[in-house]
Amino acid sequence: MIKGSSAERHPLRLFLARFWPHPLTVSKKHVVIAGLGAGIGLVLTSLLSHWMLGELNLWFVAPVGASAVLLFGLPASPLAQPWAIVGGNTLSALAGVTVSQLIPDPAIACGVAACVAILLMFQLRCLHPPGGAVALTAILGGPSVEQLGYQFVLTPIMLNSLTLALLALLFNNLAGRRYPHPLAPQEVKPEPIAMPVSLTRADLHQALQGGELLDIDEDDLQELLLRAEEIAGCRQVNG
Repeated sequence: MIKGSSAERHPLRLFLARFWPHPLTVSKKHVVIAGLGAGIGLVLTSLLSHWMLGELNLWFVAPVGASAVLLFGLPASPLAQPWAIVGGNTLSALAGVTVSQLIPDPAIACGVAACVAILLMFQLRCLHPPGGAVALTAILGGPSVEQLGYQFVLTPIMLNSLTLALLALLFNNLAGRRYPHPLAPQEVKPEPIAMPVSLTRADLHQALQGGELLDIDEDDLQELLLRAEEIAGCRQVNG
C-alpha cells in the first residue's frame, strides 16, 4: 500500500503554509517608480485638496492613499484604471451619502452602503477597492462630512480622484508604462505563438520578475495557461 505524501497526511500544515507570503515578482525599477509615483501623487493631491477646501482633513485623503497604491503600484490592474478610480470612488461616495441620509443607524448604514457601492461599481465597470472606504467615510466621517452632504461627492472625493488619475496618467507614461493599460480595439494585439516547449513555474517567475507588478502570481498564471491549453485542444479536436 502506497502512503500519501506528507502534505496529504498533514492538511493543516499545508493550509497554514499558504499564509506564508510569496515574493512579489517585480523588477526593482518598478518598485522605485511605484513608491515615487504614489508619494508625489499624494503630496500634490493633498495640497490641491487643502487649497480647494481650506483645511486638510485626513478623512478626505485617507481613501485616496489606498487608490495611490493601485494606480502607481499596480497600474496594469483593471482595478487601477482611470475610470475605476474616478467612477468607483465617486459612485461609492454617492452611495454612502445617500444611505447615510436614509438609514440613521451607522452599523446598518455601513453594510448597506458597501453593498450598494459594490453593486454599482460592478454594473458600471469601475470596481475599485478603496471605494469601500469612501462609502464608509461618507457615513463615519463625522460632523464635517455630514455637513457637506452631497458636496462630499464632488469635493473632495471626485476632485481628489480626478487629480490622482491625471497624475497617474502623466507619471506612468513618463516612466515608460502603458497607462491606461488596456489596448484599444483598433490597436494591434500580439499574435498567438505556438509553444514548442512547456512553460514551468520558474519560467513564469522569471518573466514576471522582469517587468511591473501584475495582480497574479505564478501558480494562478500557470493554472490559467493550462486551462487555456485544454480549451485550445478541445477547439482543435471539435473544429
